[in-house]
Amino acid sequence: MRAIFGLGNPGLRYQRNRHNAGFLILDSFAESNSIRFKAAKGDYYFAKGELRRTDYYLIKPTTYVNKSGLAVLQFLENYKIDLEDFLVVCDDINLDTGILRVRSSGGDGGHNGLASIIFHLNSDQFPRLRIGIGKSFEEGNLSSFVLTDFTEEEGSLLVEAFKNSNYLIEAFIAGGIKKMLNANSKLFKESSSAKFN
Repeated sequence: MRAIFGLGNPGLRYQRNRHNAGFLILDSFAESNSIRFKAAKGDYYFAKGELRRTDYYLIKPTTYVNKSGLAVLQFLENYKIDLEDFLVVCDDINLDTGILRVRSSGGDGGHNGLASIIFHLNSDQFPRLRIGIGKSFEEGNLSSFVLTDFTEEEGSLLVEAFKNSNYLIEAFIAGGIKKMLNANSKLFKESSSAKFN
């Protein structure tokens, strides 16, 4: 069993925000696989599916980004999933809009949602998929910037990013972080090749 946990804030007012990129990716994956989210007993929504004989859960917390670790802890305690089978999907201001990056573990990179998860799990040894949301904000305006919506121009970049993220998540479900890293390398080689053709 695998679990994919997207970071974001609940509610319509935040739906298209940059900080909700994790939610948007999970929504894209759920739509592609014809599964729907429903309320859980804990502080999250979930959608359950099966891919290549492997069960998986998509999870979206209702705790707001800064307290994401609470929902993570609830889910993992209920389902007893190993951290290596638990993928976090989140936004990253250090990457250009639409750029994806896969890591098998690591620190929070200044992301409060990741920091909350690391704190509540007392571990940073879990895979994560980060998507760039750009960094065109003035000093001191980070919190406002992440709560702005993506522009129409950025929307075209996200279409390709969501397609690639679906591919990476499928690889994670099918074979864990090792297969996901291999899939990420393949995407990188293909994109690099396209730039020089």
